[in-house]
Amino acid sequence: MLKRLFVTTGLACAAWAGTAVAQEAVPSFKASVELVPISAMVRDARGRAITALQAADFEVRDNGVPRPIIDFEADDQTPVTIAILLDTSGSMRLGSKLAAAREVVRRFAADLRDGRDAVGLFTFDGGLHELQPFTHHPAAVSESFTDAAPFGITSLYDAVAATARRLEAQPAGRRAIVVVTDGVDTGSTLTPPEVSARASAIDAPVYIVATGSKAEQAGYVDRAAAPNSRSTSDARDLAMWTGGDLLWAAGVEDAAARARQILGELRQQYLIAIEPASAENWRPLEVRVRNRPRLVVRTRSGYFGRDSHSQR
Repeated sequence: MLKRLFVTTGLACAAWAGTAVAQEAVPSFKASVELVPISAMVRDARGRAITALQAADFEVRDNGVPRPIIDFEADDQTPVTIAILLDTSGSMRLGSKLAAAREVVRRFAADLRDGRDAVGLFTFDGGLHELQPFTHHPAAVSESFTDAAPFGITSLYDAVAATARRLEAQPAGRRAIVVVTDGVDTGSTLTPPEVSARASAIDAPVYIVATGSKAEQAGYVDRAAAPNSRSTSDARDLAMWTGGDLLWAAGVEDAAARARQILGELRQQYLIAIEPASAENWRPLEVRVRNRPRLVVRTRSGYFGRDSHSQR
């Protein structure tokens, strides 16, 4: 696996609005030096994944300066590690929201590869609760999440930050946090930029699956347009800064489709690595596909470099 430098990111994200089981058949993303990992998803103008690119097709700019790619991987057999984070606050009692959350868990449990991929299951209301530690046996998460009694406030951002700390202890590779929630944060002490910084520090995209009816979704959009609102617009920013996405699920079928979509994206990620800059300032990252400007690359927004005196 890549010997990564988990370069610490910070509040500057706001300003720049970004032990797998060893098996012989599993490719590894390796390097002999500490690197900045960049997971990149590439799509065309119609939203279709582009999966046949090589390292030479990419251009990486670090604070506007082109940087050489030191390591690269585009093999869908690389293990995936997912932290599933389920909202069990009081508002999840309504409609089919809890059923949608269960379907996300069931779908990942069915589609992740036993003995190769890894998954952990967490819930949150006013705090974070671990239901299933990370395991290479995905079926275990379905057994862990049975009945839940939704209660309390929604501390979404705090829960994502705490989950990122748990995910950081897992091996490098394709990693993500998948959050299933019904709406607006009501109790966090952290802000979306602070949380996106913590997730970006370990190159973990955050996917937020927002449950609720079409009418509720329209209400979220209206609230997002209000000045100074803590709303799904914050959640969308958090997701996009980390290279993830905000997805909507109006029911159980939508929830299953979103889980499949997320896992498909993770398997199609390109894994890119560059050397870190020898400066302790915020380094905005931009990844492009050469000579194909219509392709959209989604990745984290940047990283903090490190002091040259600390390099070895």
